[in-house]
Amino acid sequence: MSVLDIRSTTSSRQPADIWATLPEGKKVLVVVHTEVYGKRLQDLLPLLESDLRLEVTFTVAPHAFNAGVRRFLRSMGAAVMSWKDAVRTEFDLALAAGSRGTEQLRAPLVRVSHGAGHLKLARTAEVGPGEPRAPGGITGRGYLTWKGKVVPKAVALPHRDDLAALERWCPQALPIAEVAGDPCYDRIRRSLPLRESYRKALGLADGQKLVLVTSTWGYTSSFNRIGALLPRLLAELPRDEFRVAVLVHPNVWSRYGAWQVRAWLAGCGQAGFTLLPPEADWRQPLIAADWLIGDYGSVTLYGTMTHAPILMTHFPHRDANPASPGVELALTAPALSSAHPLGEQLAYSAAEYNRADYARIATGISSEPGRFNQNFRRLIYRVMGLGQPACPAATHPLPLPPPLEVLGQPHSCDRLGALP
Repeated sequence: MSVLDIRSTTSSRQPADIWATLPEGKKVLVVVHTEVYGKRLQDLLPLLESDLRLEVTFTVAPHAFNAGVRRFLRSMGAAVMSWKDAVRTEFDLALAAGSRGTEQLRAPLVRVSHGAGHLKLARTAEVGPGEPRAPGGITGRGYLTWKGKVVPKAVALPHRDDLAALERWCPQALPIAEVAGDPCYDRIRRSLPLRESYRKALGLADGQKLVLVTSTWGYTSSFNRIGALLPRLLAELPRDEFRVAVLVHPNVWSRYGAWQVRAWLAGCGQAGFTLLPPEADWRQPLIAADWLIGDYGSVTLYGTMTHAPILMTHFPHRDANPASPGVELALTAPALSSAHPLGEQLAYSAAEYNRADYARIATGISSEPGRFNQNFRRLIYRVMGLGQPACPAATHPLPLPPPLEVLGQPHSCDRLGALP
């Protein structure tokens, strides 16, 4: 039996496991739907470390974009249980950043958001005739209920404003909601002072400027228009002065496959650009960037935490959640133009950049800055019926990244740097 492929021998949890080494403790299931959701959950895992009372198992939930999840879990050395066995086994806690299939779990479920700012509205196909479009995230009824019943035991919200959204769109979930903050926000915030260390680790020379080009997925993404943007980057930015990194949402890699994405963007490598693989941690390049060219996605919104001027490639106003801080970003950041030289637009965005405006937008991501770990650990230990460990729930800075030349190679991210 491989440690990476656990099979249940019974239909439910047994009072004693004859194969166990440690005394039986609380059983925790981490439910990973996609690589994006997995990375969000990965930030929560340190809260379960160094506690011999806990046994953590992972499972891959059904989802259209779950290609790559097993590779991601394998890189962590995670013990993976099949979904079939996971839904017939009892656990003391389940953690998930998505909703599909979670109504089948035999565990008190704690839900977290999988991105920043609840940027978009639910897809029109998910809304009945004449019904308003709810936010496409953790405050929507369709993401928290099954056949009219609330599924999670608790919902961890990033911002206190989310309570108002929850009251409007899924009021039956209000009693189980807690404002915990945003783990990704806190990791970026903790790591901002290390910007120069990240730039050096990425291989940026003195005076070189890093432009991070980021795309979400779907028809409203900048990847849908990448054929118009990349030639401009190739032709207009001097290669000795600028380094360019391209970040494509893992859902695109999952939908089309790594070979196809790399084939479409083969010109990037030929021009010296770095195509960041889906397993890469994008937060260090984001912190290191001098400019961010992005669409209406979470990475662009997290970019408001840095000092990088932002150029917006596209704003899908019909699909934007009007209560999201992303809307204010779209109204603040200059829009990329096809009528003016790219270098001039970068210079314009830098000249017009007002740090206070972007810092204000960033406050809409989390209303508990720096406190997610302590808030969330208190929540999950309460759900498990355990006292918390007698140590701070610290937020650690991001490790040093590999050089851009290494990041651009397939399967490069098995090589991670140490903390400075």
